[in-house]
Amino acid sequence: QVQLVESGGGLVQAGDSLRLSCAASGFTFSNYAMAWFRQAPGKELEFVTAISWSGRSTYYADSVKGRFTISRDNAKNTVYLQMNSLKPEDTAVYYCAAKRTTRMVLTTAEVDYWGQGTQVTVSS
Repeated sequence: QVQLVESGGGLVQAGDSLRLSCAASGFTFSNYAMAWFRQAPGKELEFVTAISWSGRSTYYADSVKGRFTISRDNAKNTVYLQMNSLKPEDTAVYYCAAKRTTRMVLTTAEVDYWGQGTQVTVSS
């Protein structure tokens, strides 16, 4: 049974940091590119960042570039999202996503598996 379980969300103040984790099971994690998407209240799901299966390639949305860092540990079947200098506009439910590919997953249409999401709320 495939599972992606996010954790680490919460309520923080603007300027604070959070680290999200996504633990994968039920598939060969190292064969999958991973990504984070988010959905703010009343808005569509949007791409945040992606990482290749090896971890050697990453890609970021302009809105988070320089503040967020994606990483993965294939030995632990886990992908991380380090979020620094958080802003109120980062408030959203954050979803972990996986796709079996040697490239990166950048759009919702490409995703094979989704996590259940974790809420991040940034107060001003």
